[in-house]
Amino acid sequence: MTTNKKLPKYWQIVDYMKEKIENGEWPIGSKIPSQRQLAKLFHVNRSTVITALDELMADGLIQGLIGAGTIVTNNTWSLLATNPPPDWSEYVKAGIHKPSKLIVREINEAEANKELIHLSKGELAPQLFPLETMQSIMKSVSDEIDYFGYEEQKGFLPLREAISKYVKSFGIHTSASSILIVSGALQALQLISIGLLHRESTVLLEQPSYLYSLHVFQSANINLSGISMDHHGILPKELLKRIKYSQKKNILYSIPSFQNPTGALMSQERRKEIIKICEKEQLPIIEDDIYRELWIDEPPPAPLKSIDKYGHVLYVGSLSKTLSPGLRIGWIIGPEPVIDRLSDIKMQTDYGSSSLSQRVAAEWINKGFYEEHVANVRIQLKERRQIMIRALNKYCADVASWDIPSGGLFIWLKVVPSIPMKKLFSEALSRGILLNPGRIYEEESDRYIRLSYGYASTEQINYGVKLLSELIRKLMT
Repeated sequence: MTTNKKLPKYWQIVDYMKEKIENGEWPIGSKIPSQRQLAKLFHVNRSTVITALDELMADGLIQGLIGAGTIVTNNTWSLLATNPPPDWSEYVKAGIHKPSKLIVREINEAEANKELIHLSKGELAPQLFPLETMQSIMKSVSDEIDYFGYEEQKGFLPLREAISKYVKSFGIHTSASSILIVSGALQALQLISIGLLHRESTVLLEQPSYLYSLHVFQSANINLSGISMDHHGILPKELLKRIKYSQKKNILYSIPSFQNPTGALMSQERRKEIIKICEKEQLPIIEDDIYRELWIDEPPPAPLKSIDKYGHVLYVGSLSKTLSPGLRIGWIIGPEPVIDRLSDIKMQTDYGSSSLSQRVAAEWINKGFYEEHVANVRIQLKERRQIMIRALNKYCADVASWDIPSGGLFIWLKVVPSIPMKKLFSEALSRGILLNPGRIYEEESDRYIRLSYGYASTEQINYGVKLLSELIRKLMT
């Protein structure tokens, strides 16, 4: 953003917005940022923003519409453009992929603000990132690599071989040919949704689930159907009932180890029950196991994939939650014909994940650095969890309830008093704390907040929980 600093602030805003319109970045019919967003961007109060908007309205460039915010109009724009532009707003509305919920978009935008306390972020803190080791490995890989071309269709073979060896440590036996390298777990789900599932089929999943905050399956015209949980995971009777009730092709999606957002850990006995049901009913499973290595008290039970003897499970793993989301490295393990199909679709989509990232990931795993790093992360997470639990006990014992997770990143906090949760979210954001409200993971979880002890500093955790308690009490009155 470049503006003339000598101009009054409101003129800087006017110039900024005119430039956006004249460059076609904000086409006719597009909604401009809110007054609050503009005030934050220019570090001014809202009255200054309103003055700027009045100038633009007088020029006929924008118009305020009830229920639609402020949009760019064509009153004067047609004079600025040689030819009228296409109606991009109609194209945006017609897109196949559904937009995120408004509150999810607001959270995604706010996550880039480093001045906020990120009390819900599902990511490891920058302090836990092994910068020196990563720099050393990247330099080593860069020195050795002589060609930055596309990798094999299923991914860099030494990385697939390293993953094949690594997953044996928790009971999964697979060859490199049954592994596909993907750009994170989310891409794995996208490939599965468009490559394996029928339109209007149903994904059965835990309720609540972070999948409800995305539209990866719904955008492929696939339904989501939540199944109740207890402390041990999905309820087998409810799963069986849902399978019997549905006449269409289904697939089960589960995060059995430290589920997002609840932090629940599926017991070994429950895993066996789920596999038994799915084998009998010929129900395939997507096992999202990206939090497995983040155990704190003791290692979780063996993955569903390790007790799957007939190829029912597609196993999804990733380095995003344990090492670096920026690497964009994950994997799918499954029957070879399925992996062949998904690898073909991935080639059509992006010609493969980053060659450099794949080689770096292979070094991390092959040299043993990855296991050393994760072991250190567990120690740090144990301390962070203790600090958050201590703060919750001190400040929130009479206004909230929670279970202590045995691993992962999240605490599923239930707010006891009946308060306006949307207002709690906005009040917290205005005070510098970003929260993930429970309703983004399912509408019925409106009384919940997903807290994370993985990202915020220990000082921020203590301060953030204290302020959260104060805001809850304020809204009770």
